[in-house]
Amino acid sequence: MHRRHFLLAALGSAALARPVWAAPARIEVYKSPTCGCCSAWVDHVTRAGFAVDVRDVDQDTLYALKAKAGVTADLASCHTGFVEGYVIEGHVPAGDIDRLLRERPEALGLTVPGMPVGSPGMEMGETREAFETRLLLRDGRSVLFQRHG
Repeated sequence: MHRRHFLLAALGSAALARPVWAAPARIEVYKSPTCGCCSAWVDHVTRAGFAVDVRDVDQDTLYALKAKAGVTADLASCHTGFVEGYVIEGHVPAGDIDRLLRERPEALGLTVPGMPVGSPGMEMGETREAFETRLLLRDGRSVLFQRHG
């Protein structure tokens, strides 16, 4: 086996999903200036390797932004982000965002509706609620993307 093929086999496909020389995906996040859980979620995605630009805005601006992005009230959370043409609503785990960017589905983006305890940014000790990440479709519907807990 050639050395190159051996190294590729040893690394596996997971290591090749995001080349080390690629710039990190940049997420632009809109949130209330006083929301601590939003800041904790920003820390979560930053630790996962995303570059993050935070924009503190008033609630009216945030609601208008959500509506324009196609996020309905039943699928909304506290903060809204945008990455590579997708909307990221609420406490979406960084791994789900990675998967979205790898798979590139025809969709608006992802949401974790509400603020489930134990989701990234909503940690409360050992307390965890099961929650779902939903894929927002262009026709206004959402479907299960990933179950957590």
